[in-house]
Amino acid sequence: MMQDRKQNTHNGGFTLIEIMLVTVIIGILAGMVVVVFAGQATDARIRTALGDIKLYESALDMYALDNNDKYPPSLDSLVGGDKQYVRDLNKDPWGNQYNYVKPGVKHPRSYDLFSSGPDGVKGTEDDVAQWLKTDQNDAE
Repeated sequence: MMQDRKQNTHNGGFTLIEIMLVTVIIGILAGMVVVVFAGQATDARIRTALGDIKLYESALDMYALDNNDKYPPSLDSLVGGDKQYVRDLNKDPWGNQYNYVKPGVKHPRSYDLFSSGPDGVKGTEDDVAQWLKTDQNDAE
């Protein structure tokens, strides 16, 4: 009968090792989620910059149509003057001004329009641009 009176010393709780293991697993999963969402945020910013660039390219083309095929000296010309081609000039998703170079380096007979990207430095590999814009005069 003495054996029947032995109390069970394990009261059903988790051990320290089990708690640590679960904490490590949760930390690993949280780290994976952060990496995935950080990549999506960067992709969204790039898509936003490309959308802005397309909008400004359309406005620049409309300006050129109204001005004997001449592009403006700066993006500021799209906002002021008799005709307003865009409501305002947005900064890129990283808080920098879009770069408008006339004549362009990639398009010497028209212009280059791009964002300096996350690092904010022109001419680095993270620049965001639509370099596919072709100008028939560039081929000459």
